[in-house]
Amino acid sequence: MMLLSFRFRPWLAALLLGCSANLWAQTGAPADNGEDAYFRNAPDAQKYVLIITGAAASDEIRNRFRQWSFSLQDILSRDYGYDRDSITLLFDDGAQADSASFRIDGSSRREDIEAHLAQLARELAPGDQLSIIMIGHGSSSEDSAKFNIVGPDITGEEFAQLLEPFSQQDVVIVNTTSASYEFAADLSARGRVVLSATRSRAERYDPMFGGYFVEALDSHRGDRDKNNRVSVLEAYLYASQSVLGWYSDQGRLPTERAVLDDNGDGVFSLEPGPGMSDGALAEIAYFDIPSAAEAKTSTEAIALHAQMQDLERSIFLLRGQKANYLEEDYWNRMETLLIDLARKTGRYNELP
Repeated sequence: MMLLSFRFRPWLAALLLGCSANLWAQTGAPADNGEDAYFRNAPDAQKYVLIITGAAASDEIRNRFRQWSFSLQDILSRDYGYDRDSITLLFDDGAQADSASFRIDGSSRREDIEAHLAQLARELAPGDQLSIIMIGHGSSSEDSAKFNIVGPDITGEEFAQLLEPFSQQDVVIVNTTSASYEFAADLSARGRVVLSATRSRAERYDPMFGGYFVEALDSHRGDRDKNNRVSVLEAYLYASQSVLGWYSDQGRLPTERAVLDDNGDGVFSLEPGPGMSDGALAEIAYFDIPSAAEAKTSTEAIALHAQMQDLERSIFLLRGQKANYLEEDYWNRMETLLIDLARKTGRYNELP
C-alpha cells in the first residue's frame, strides 16, 4: 500500500499503517447513530463564544476570574479564528467596574444574560455552534443549583430555559464554578456537550479547572492527536488531568473532579472517550473556526480542507462505535475512510 504525505496529520499515518492491507472494500461512511446531525464543522458554519463571568467573593478572586476571561478572549482570537463580534464577554458588574471596558459587552446580571442570549438566538443559523464558558462561583442544595451572578443568582433550570431557542445549533457548555454538577446536569440535552468542574455539591471550594481549561486552549497545548486542533474532549482531558496532577504534586487529596456529558442522559463521566458512554460528540466538537488554520486560500484547497475535516470526524465516530460492528466490517469501513483521507491530504499538500 502506498502511503501519501501526512505532513500535518501524523496520527493518521499510524492509523493507516495499522489497518489490514487486504481490506479494500468500498463501503459507505459509518452510520453516526444519532451524532450525524451534530458538530459537522461545515465551512460555512459560524461559531460564537459567550463568556459569563459571575460575581467574585473578593478582589483577589475577581482578578483571577478577570485574567481567565481576558486570556480566553485573546487565545480564541489569536489561535482559533474568532473576531471581536463572535466573542461576547459578560463580566461581573459590567464595563463601568473595569478599566479594560472595551473588552466587556455587559454585566453578568440576569437581564444582560437574557438579552445577549436572545440576541445570539436571533443571529445564529441552524448548524452554527455556540460555546458558553461560565467562570465564577456556584452553589448547590437539595432544592436547586445556582450560578452566582451580580444580583439574584440564576438556577440551572432557569438557564436551561434560556437555551431552549438553540435546539438547531451545536452547543458546548463549560461550567468551571464550584458545586457545578447539578447546574450542569440541568443543561444536559441531545446535541450538547456539557462540562462540569465538579461532580457533586460537596465540591464547593473554588476549582482550579478553569485555569487549566484556558491553558489547554493556549497555543493548542491540549492537542493530543497533533492535528492542529483542540476538541472539547481534548481540552477536558488536559484540564482534568492537570488538576489531579497538581493535587498529587502537593500531596493533597483532590477537592474537585471534573466530569463530562455529551449523550443527553444527564449522567456525567469522569473518563469519557472513544467507546465510552460519553465522549463521542466531545471528540468531534472543536473550538476553532473551520478556516482558522487554513493557509491555502484557493477554492480547491478550501473545499479539500473541509472534506478532510469531515472525514476525520467520521473516523473518530467510527472508532467510538467499533463494538457495534463485526471485525471485518469495521476495518472495511475504517480503511475506506482512511484511504479517502490519505488521497485528499496528498492532493491538498500538493497545492501551492
